[in-house]
Amino acid sequence: MADSPGRPDGTDDEDQDVLIGEEPGASVHPMLATEDSYEELDYDLNIEAPITEQRERLASGTIASIVEEHTGPASAEEVGTEATELENDVERSSLEGDLSNLQISEEVTQRRADTVPDRQDVPNDTDEEVLQNREAGQREIKDEDIHSSVWRDHKKHVFILSEAGKPIYSRYGNEDKLVSLMGVMQALISFVQDGKNNLRSIVAGGRTFVFLVRPPLILVAVCRTHESQQQLLLQLTYVYNQVLSVLTYSQLSRVLETRKNYDLRRLLGGTEKFLDNLLNLIDQDPSFLLTAVRCLPLDSTVRDTIGHSIQSAKIKDLVFAILIADNQLVTLCRMKKYILHPADLHLVFNLLNASTSFQAADSWIPICLPKFDSAGFLHAHISYLDNSKACLLLLTVDKMMFFELAKCKEKIVEKLKKHHCIEAINRAVAGGGYRCLEVGISDLRHFIYKSKSTAQFTAPELEAPYREKEERARLFNMYQYVHQRVHNAARPLKIMFHVGSREAMLGWVTTGFELYAVFGPLATKQVAILAVNKLLKWIKKEEYRLFILDPPEF
Repeated sequence: MADSPGRPDGTDDEDQDVLIGEEPGASVHPMLATEDSYEELDYDLNIEAPITEQRERLASGTIASIVEEHTGPASAEEVGTEATELENDVERSSLEGDLSNLQISEEVTQRRADTVPDRQDVPNDTDEEVLQNREAGQREIKDEDIHSSVWRDHKKHVFILSEAGKPIYSRYGNEDKLVSLMGVMQALISFVQDGKNNLRSIVAGGRTFVFLVRPPLILVAVCRTHESQQQLLLQLTYVYNQVLSVLTYSQLSRVLETRKNYDLRRLLGGTEKFLDNLLNLIDQDPSFLLTAVRCLPLDSTVRDTIGHSIQSAKIKDLVFAILIADNQLVTLCRMKKYILHPADLHLVFNLLNASTSFQAADSWIPICLPKFDSAGFLHAHISYLDNSKACLLLLTVDKMMFFELAKCKEKIVEKLKKHHCIEAINRAVAGGGYRCLEVGISDLRHFIYKSKSTAQFTAPELEAPYREKEERARLFNMYQYVHQRVHNAARPLKIMFHVGSREAMLGWVTTGFELYAVFGPLATKQVAILAVNKLLKWIKKEEYRLFILDPPEF
C-alpha cells in the first residue's frame, strides 16, 4: 500500500491540480447544494453551543419565504398556521389511531382516486405474494429474540431513543424489549454530559459504538464493520433526517419537550419501513458515501428536451419538479434562488424505493426536506409516467394544489410523449447504464467519479468479478475503506494507492472532484496513474451524457 499527499504524476505542486471548471462534470449552474457533508458534520459536532446553533439552522423558514415572495406576508403567516394545524392533526390522529403523515396521505390519495385513472400495469414487484413475503421478512427481523446470537451477530445495529431514554426505533428486534438497553445508552450519555463533555464513540468487544445527540433525539450505531466514526456519524445523520422528513423538527421538538415521556412511535407508526430501507441503501449505495446524486446516462438532447417540457408546463408555486428513473436522476427543474441538498434528494429516492404503492396511482403527500426547511412541509404530487419506471415528483408549498399539479403532470406527459422522451428513458434504463469496456482501459474493473461542483457522480455497471452479491458487498466495503482513508480528519490524503490480494484501488481527491478506481491485483501505481488520466479524458468527453450540467429553472 502506498499513500501520497501529492498528485498522481508524483508532483506536489498545488498549481498542477485540475482547474475548477475544467474537471469533468463541472458546472457553474449547480442545481444541488455542494457543501462538504463531513465539514458540515464536524461543525455541528464542535460548535460551543450546539443546541442553540442547531435550532437556529433548523428553523430556516425557507418555505415561508417562498410564500411571502409570491403572495405576501399575510399568506406566509397562513402557511405557518396551516403547517401547525397539519402537525396538530397528525398528532391527534396518531394518538387516536397511530396514523403517520404517510398513512394520512394515503387516505387523501384514496379519496381522490376517482380523479386519477387506475394503472393496470403495476410492475411485478407489487404482486401480493411478493409483498407478503417482504412483509413477512420484515416481521421476522422485528420479532428476533434480542438475547439470541442471531440478534447480536448483526454487523450493524442502529437505535433511536429520546433524551428521556424512551425507545423509538431499532433496526433489528422489538423496541419494547430493548428498554433496558436504551436506558443504559441514555445513562452513558447523561453521565458524560454531566462532566461537560460529549460522548462520541466507544470501542469495545470488537465493536464500535457511535453516538449522535440531536436534541430531543439520541441516535446510536453499533457495528462490527470497518467503517470510520465519521462515516457512521453521517449515516446516523441520514437516519435523523428521515425522522424529520415525516414529523418536521418543530413538531418533534414541541412534542418531546412538552411531554418528555411521550412514545414517539405513535407518530412514526407505519414509517419504520422507510428507516429500514434507508439503512439497507446506505450499506450498498455510493450516493450516501459521497453525498452525491447519480444521474441516468442519457443523450444530452433528450435530457434538454425533457427539461424544457417540464419547464414550459410550470405553474404558480411549483418549487421543484424532479424526474427519477430506476433510482437515478433524469432531471431536476427548480424555482430560481432555491436548490436542493443531495441528502434531501436521497430521502426522496428512499421514499420511492421503500414503497410500491406510488406505482398504483397518483399520490399526494406532505414531506419535510430537512436541509431545505426542517420546520415545514412541502407537498408532493407523485406519479409514474405512462407505463414506465420514470417517476415525476412535483413539489409545492400549497397543500391545495393537487388538481392543478395533476393537470400539470398531464401536460408534461403529453410533451414527453410527443418527443418520444419516455421511450428514450425506458431504453436507457433497460440498457443498464454503461460498462468499463467503453472506456477502453484493459486493467480497469470499475470506478466512481464525483464532480464536487455539481454534487453528482457516475459509475459503470458492475461486471465480473463483481456480479455476485457477496463480491459486490466486498467491493463496496473496499470503496468505504479508501474513502475513509483519504477523508481522514487527522491525516487527509490527496491520493492513495492500495494493493490487496484481489484488486488494487486508487483514490484521488482534488478541489474539483473525487475519483476511486479499481484495477487487477497486479496493477502498479504507475499503470493506475496512466489509466486514471485516460479515464478523466473519457469522462470529460462523455460529461453531457453522464451529468446534468445545464439544469432548467422556473
